[in-house]
Amino acid sequence: MFLTISTTGTAERPATDLGYLLHKHPDNAQTFSTSYGTAHVLYPEASAERCTAALLLEVDAVALVRRGKGKGRGGAPDAALAQYVNDRPYAASSLLAVALSAVFSSAMKGQCRAKPELPGQVRPLRIEVPAVPARGGADLVRGLFEPLGWTVTAEPVALDPEFPEWGDSRYVRLVLESETLTLAEALRHLYVLLPVLDDAKHYWVAPDEVDKLLRAGEGWLPQHPEQKLITSRYLSRRWSLTRQAMERLELVRLAETDDSEVEEIDNAVEEETEVEAEEKPTSLAVQRRDAIIAALKTSGAARVLDLGCGQGQLVQALLKDPAFTEIVGVDVSMRALTIASRRLKLDRMGERQAARVQLLQGSLAYTDKRLKGYDAAVLCEVVEHLDLPRLPALEYAVFGAARPRTVLVTTPNVEYNVRWETLPAGHSRHSDHRFEWTREEFRAWAGAVAERHGYETEFVPVGPDDPEVGPPTQMAVFTMKTETADKTADETTSEKKKEAKAA
Repeated sequence: MFLTISTTGTAERPATDLGYLLHKHPDNAQTFSTSYGTAHVLYPEASAERCTAALLLEVDAVALVRRGKGKGRGGAPDAALAQYVNDRPYAASSLLAVALSAVFSSAMKGQCRAKPELPGQVRPLRIEVPAVPARGGADLVRGLFEPLGWTVTAEPVALDPEFPEWGDSRYVRLVLESETLTLAEALRHLYVLLPVLDDAKHYWVAPDEVDKLLRAGEGWLPQHPEQKLITSRYLSRRWSLTRQAMERLELVRLAETDDSEVEEIDNAVEEETEVEAEEKPTSLAVQRRDAIIAALKTSGAARVLDLGCGQGQLVQALLKDPAFTEIVGVDVSMRALTIASRRLKLDRMGERQAARVQLLQGSLAYTDKRLKGYDAAVLCEVVEHLDLPRLPALEYAVFGAARPRTVLVTTPNVEYNVRWETLPAGHSRHSDHRFEWTREEFRAWAGAVAERHGYETEFVPVGPDDPEVGPPTQMAVFTMKTETADKTADETTSEKKKEAKAA
């Protein structure tokens, strides 16, 4: 995947100012890691009269499949070969747009510390992309770029030059030329319109994509004649997001027409006062996560297992704290893990952040050697979803086999149910709960587990602690005894030696 940006200049305004704008020195070839491969920036030519910067993106097809959609363009999800053999490594798409944003982020924002006067200057620009998927043909390419001040050359690429009777492919060789745009404007056009032409984003489109579109489209998208098509395609035809973006774009247009600020027009709803914000209660789910994170930090845990992670809310909260260097979410449901992956935006996460988190499919009723050696494990609202006869299997898998130094278990306190006005008498809080324990029952179970496996227990209330019925959630903090921890460490070292010899 290849793109070049060229400009011309004079001795007074040298073309090599392009290096300052892009924050990449013309004398150096630079390499950048991305989530889906490697980006290279180099300058095939650099003189005062003419300067060209090239961006080469090498796409790792295997990484794309493992971390992104990876379905193969236009193919069925189960088309295994199409996941690896497709045009992703060669044709400009959202992959190239993301690389542009990552590698030339300062240029796209119009920032240049060395020469702050440069970003606001228009300059001759020529951008070439050898292969652009054009779903809509060359006419659509011209319809998207010409209203923005570009002279467009969109040459269809033949399916096979040796067989002209086969006709043209859906790819074009794109050349854009302009003398009326800044470099930042040009990069923002490419960032939005390359994925629009491709119409097949490589990552899940989340609600924050609306903000990205509006930021990159500032100054040109509200007036663009193809605004609706651009918005719909950029947001992968998610109608709710498209409608939201169109409404906000209309507010921008009205504000510009009225020569006022958007906030002055969009004032039908009064802002929430500070008093109202303070009165809004914190949900029990948030209180539970806060209590878990506080207990983990007290234990000094850095590598944490979230067993039964569900849709990834706790994993997401843990990722925000750099004290947790490795977080593994485990769940038996692939659907839940897929939702968790989208929530965490794993497909767009930077490599350093992505190295901290992992999602695994697995059953907590079976031992799993992948879960050994962690500082702590969390069972947040998990045990009550198991049938009572299966609890011993979970107990052994966690406390007997995985053996983290700290285990946190939260579960509803059934005594508190009488305080829920909307919960009918005798009903569980969730239809999938197999049981709900009293405080005494939970303490008895936790005490027996701790005794069998060499842990000590402490019980922490979560939520308002009612003097009569206790808190809505009860949490047990299991801490491995010192002598047990030493023995476990010796066993782990011995196992590693055996594995090394076997290897």
